[in-house]
Amino acid sequence: MTVTLPSTLIDRYSRVPAANVGDAQERFGVATGIHAVWAGARLAGPAFTVWTRAGDNLYLHKALDAAQPGDVIVVNGSGDESRALIGDLIGIRAKALGIAGFVIDGAVRDADELGSLGLPVFARGVTPAGPYKFGPGRLQQPVAIGGIVVAPGDIVVADADGVVIVRQEDAEAVLEAAELIERREGEKRVAYAAGIKPNS
Repeated sequence: MTVTLPSTLIDRYSRVPAANVGDAQERFGVATGIHAVWAGARLAGPAFTVWTRAGDNLYLHKALDAAQPGDVIVVNGSGDESRALIGDLIGIRAKALGIAGFVIDGAVRDADELGSLGLPVFARGVTPAGPYKFGPGRLQQPVAIGGIVVAPGDIVVADADGVVIVRQEDAEAVLEAAELIERREGEKRVAYAAGIKPNS
């Protein structure tokens, strides 16, 4: 069962590096092999999950009909890189609907156009080949992406370093720990820049 998390919590997550979020979970929850499609992409938000057959995006269209503004559409596309599951047309629609972005264990296309839209997209690969639209698929069930299980409503944090997933029931505790790590690292950076070795 998903819960509605405060928008202030999502806003705070959006300002914390994904690496610090991963560190706050003892390095768990870090997806492998999924990276930003365009430089500077960054997102934070609750997961709306999609499980689809490799190379088929019918259920991504259905997801756009059901997802809420601010959701991150997280897709198990079986890690297939032979056909793109989204491109700029889905990107334009998602942007208009207020979708926060996409995390896709599969491929996408129109990378430059997605960047021009400013729509954060993270994927395993990029290909010009388009998808099928036959199904089957599932919405709002736990899925696996990059070796991590993602349940509907889990927090997704992604930036240039990659993608981290936080279980919704742990969201507040992990955020507090991640913010503390970020502050301490900031203090260390200042000390190192001054030629001082911090005590811890």
